[in-house]
This record gives sequence, structure tokens and C-alpha cells, in this order.
Amino acid sequence: MPIATLLLVDDNPVILEHVRGLLLRNQQYQVVGAVTDGESVQRAYSRLRPDIIVLDISMGDISGIDVAQDLLDSGCKAKIIFLTVHEDPDFINAAMGAGGSAYVMKSRVSSDLIPALNAVLSGKLFVSVCHSH
Repeated sequence: MPIATLLLVDDNPVILEHVRGLLLRNQQYQVVGAVTDGESVQRAYSRLRPDIIVLDISMGDISGIDVAQDLLDSGCKAKIIFLTVHEDPDFINAAMGAGGSAYVMKSRVSSDLIPALNAVLSGKLFVSVCHSH
């Protein structure tokens, strides 16, 4: 029995499939939907009511940070986990400020996504450890 439902949001279908694959092996989480653009997130959330939204920051039409802010402003109860390539602390601060509960680097998704989900569900914040270049 899954303990949490997830909506995946990323404009890259390869990333969506990779994340879906990671979660398929974990019985605690069920992916109930996936969308590829920021404009579709609000409708998908309203329809599916997931517990957690895994949200890309850099999408063509609208930033994931803006999407998160819109969700927050509209009373969204889902926890938001940002999945991104951005290691810049400014992005991390903006993402968490827009209601994010976790910030996972795409380069670390295989090792960090499940710990991030577990942290968020227990009311904690999670940020992937960034490696400075």
C-alpha cells in the first residue's frame, strides 16, 4: 500500500521516465501523474491531489519556482520537491522560499530522491549536497 502519491513535472521525458523508474522499485510511493510543462501543473494537481509534487525548476514556459508560488498561493497542500540542475545557492533559497520542502540535484537523483521523499514526509527539509566546481 503506497504511503504517498506523487505528481512528476519535468519538460524532459527522459528525466520523467528515470524518476518514474526509481519510484517503481519503491512500494512506498505511487506516481499518479506526470506533466511536461508548468502550465499543466495546477490542473493536474486539482485533478489528482497528490501528496508530493516533484517539480523541475527550468522549464520552457514558466519557472518551477513560479509554479510552486502559484500552487502555494492557491492553497496547495502538496509538499514540493524541486528537481534541478542548478547548484546556485540563490536558486536553493528561491525554491525553498516558494514553498519547497526539498531541493534535489538531477545529478544526484538516484541517491537523493528517496531520502528527500522520506524527509519531506516526516516534516523535514532536504537539500542535496552541492559540490563546488
